[in-house]
Amino acid sequence: MKINAGNYGKKKTELLCGFVLEDSNKALGLPKFDAKTSSSINQSIKDMNGKLGKVTIIPIPGNKQAQRILLAGIGKKENLTNDTIRFVSGKIAQKARELKLKEFSIIAPPTFVWDSTSAVSQIIEGAKISLYKFDKFKAEKSDKSPDLTIIGPKSNEGSKAIKVAEITSEGVMFAKNIANLPPNECTPTTLANFAKDISKKNKMKCTIISQPELKKKGFGGITAVGKGSKNEPKLIAIEHNHGPKSQKPIVLVGKAVTFDTGGISLKPGQGMDEMKFDKCGGCTVLGIMKSVSELKLPINVVGIIPSVENMPGGEAYRPGDIIKLYNGKTAEILNTDAEGRLILADALAYGEKQYSPKAIIDFATLTGACIVALGNNVAAIVSNDKQLTKEITNSSKTTTEEIWELPLTQDYMDMIKSDVADIKNVGIGKAAGTITAAAFLKSAIKDTPWVHFDIAGVAWTQGAATKQKPYNPKGATGFGVRLILDYLQKL
Repeated sequence: MKINAGNYGKKKTELLCGFVLEDSNKALGLPKFDAKTSSSINQSIKDMNGKLGKVTIIPIPGNKQAQRILLAGIGKKENLTNDTIRFVSGKIAQKARELKLKEFSIIAPPTFVWDSTSAVSQIIEGAKISLYKFDKFKAEKSDKSPDLTIIGPKSNEGSKAIKVAEITSEGVMFAKNIANLPPNECTPTTLANFAKDISKKNKMKCTIISQPELKKKGFGGITAVGKGSKNEPKLIAIEHNHGPKSQKPIVLVGKAVTFDTGGISLKPGQGMDEMKFDKCGGCTVLGIMKSVSELKLPINVVGIIPSVENMPGGEAYRPGDIIKLYNGKTAEILNTDAEGRLILADALAYGEKQYSPKAIIDFATLTGACIVALGNNVAAIVSNDKQLTKEITNSSKTTTEEIWELPLTQDYMDMIKSDVADIKNVGIGKAAGTITAAAFLKSAIKDTPWVHFDIAGVAWTQGAATKQKPYNPKGATGFGVRLILDYLQKL
């Protein structure tokens, strides 16, 4: 999809799209037409009444500028959210593809309804991501996405918003593409190659630490989890150094278990195919790093991805084992399916020691308990820093990637104390599973401001429990890419 800025009257379009508020008698920004067309438009507006997500199309034969008009309801003005335009633009884009159009145009809502820069961003994100399809392994490929022209006043801010929204959307789709890959097509080595490719194209430094070196340098968590698979583990580090040398970087860490059987503590067979999505945290970090470099943000950002395949092989680690993590602490293994916290603990400690960061943010499909607590539309966050949490929450509100903070007091830290080691990799029974997993992560870092995202419920669409959004078709969602890019741009 190509994105253009334009003015109605200077460019012909197959489909001219305008937004309609509920209980309104006109479409926002729609130009004047002849009496017959205006009558049809007015009647359609009356019939649809601007109901959120409702779409109607009006043919206008003989018109030199537009072949058809599409009216899309955005609901009541007082109920507009940061997601409304994005949501409805996605529906418009899908309708344009359904009609097999080569291009379509959307009129940006006027500033008295919506901030113009924000509206442009939402239109592009909604339209572009909604047309994403994962068809790599299908003989019949999906139709080419139609091009989009945004009709509205041209400005430097508008042009910049288009560029940023395009790069952001591409980052989301890049994360989706990798996350949707099946385990036979995406091993830790494959993931490392993706990291090398984007680093080379965007002139970032990329470091890959492989199995012998991981063991030698004391990455006990990554080494233990990866032992059971013939596909050796990797620790991937990507550096975007565009800020002053004295500036401390933001470190992003993403769990990437390319397939998770549960290891010796084998998962049930039903639904195990979805464990290809256990790499979504790492894919989110890859998508962010790709976009950060393409946006040329004048800051320092490091992406760290511990990647393993958790298999029950002859050399697999076992319940009862005691391993030594990168930070020197020993961990008693009670469940080999609680593997994500082990590889993340190594990566978090490495990120803090190696880069002395301003803040650390991690993403992980970490616990089923998170889905029990919050469902499939809200991610849990746990943090040790109020200011960082506030900044992350503000970006969450902008991008409408919803989060909810859970507490982490000393009582929860006590729940992971082991009788035979420093810590254990599960808490007490099923109590507070998401928080005790976060407690394990917190024990890996010293005093760096830190936010942990548990994205187990939101990283991919999970049936009827996931709220239907046009920009989240079936499969991986790319959750967190837009949110963190917004946060980084505000720094």
